[in-house]
Amino acid sequence: MFVLIAMFISCQTPEQPKVEWAIALHGGAGNMDSTKFSANDIKRYEDSLKAALTIGKMALSEGQPALDVVEMVVRNLEDNPLFNAGKGSVFTNDGRNELDAAIMDGRDLNAGAVAGVGDIRNPISAARVVMEKSPHVLLVGKGASLYSSQNGVELVDSTYFYTEKRWQILQRTLQKAGKNGTVGCVVLDKYGNLAAATSTGGMNNKRYGRVGDVPIIGAGTYANNKTCAVSATGHGEYYIRYTVAHDISALMEYKGVSLSEAAHEVVNEKLSNEAGNGGIIAVDKYGNITLEMNSTGMFRAWANANGEEGVAIFK
Repeated sequence: MFVLIAMFISCQTPEQPKVEWAIALHGGAGNMDSTKFSANDIKRYEDSLKAALTIGKMALSEGQPALDVVEMVVRNLEDNPLFNAGKGSVFTNDGRNELDAAIMDGRDLNAGAVAGVGDIRNPISAARVVMEKSPHVLLVGKGASLYSSQNGVELVDSTYFYTEKRWQILQRTLQKAGKNGTVGCVVLDKYGNLAAATSTGGMNNKRYGRVGDVPIIGAGTYANNKTCAVSATGHGEYYIRYTVAHDISALMEYKGVSLSEAAHEVVNEKLSNEAGNGGIIAVDKYGNITLEMNSTGMFRAWANANGEEGVAIFK
């Protein structure tokens, strides 16, 4: 008996040292040509990413919980017209805005999402209302807006989402070039809890009520305290087919691989073979951060309690 116990103990993987807190965020990914970005463009994006990162860093250092942090960071990105979420959302083929968002709590796998909404200022807050106050996971369209308004979420006239830049993109149908601008945030807080949040204005020039991966739990958004928190950005149809966010978590849980190994296998092997252009941000239960992409760029920023941090755009 003693020998068996000793053998069992010796086979256990020693616990890694845990970072007190960690955060990563993204503002979309795609095959970006760095020569088409002016120095001013780069500075604007970097400053915006740094501002959102600062909000998250301060909140985490003060001991705020992971769910609150991912929501506040994504709200900031939704309010920034540089990104395809909230105020800067792209237009559908018939000139409307249809926004999606999701949030997930790694403690108990509770999750909430909204899809196809056009009058909710901050869809990520609506997603949290669905998670915490309804028995459901996903609400869409008018039903999502009605439920959100009944629970204190701010509604706006659809003209709030208009930006001239996005309107001109629709007119030129540039989405065929593959640009993506979803936003997201993943966090490990001081209490060892993980959370993920993702928000998007969808695909430019889309038709027929198309919904992408963002509000599909396990595709574009996932968090599990046993493994990791993931937020994805890219060609949503492929992320749904391969349940990308959950697949990364599953590889960690069932095969025992690291976060970086799991993310690389899913994003740069499975997705790359199927033209699934884009990337993911993720943090595991120890505070390890992974920023994996198979595109030439992803707007991203990250930080942890050890003082390690950065902002980047191109690969």
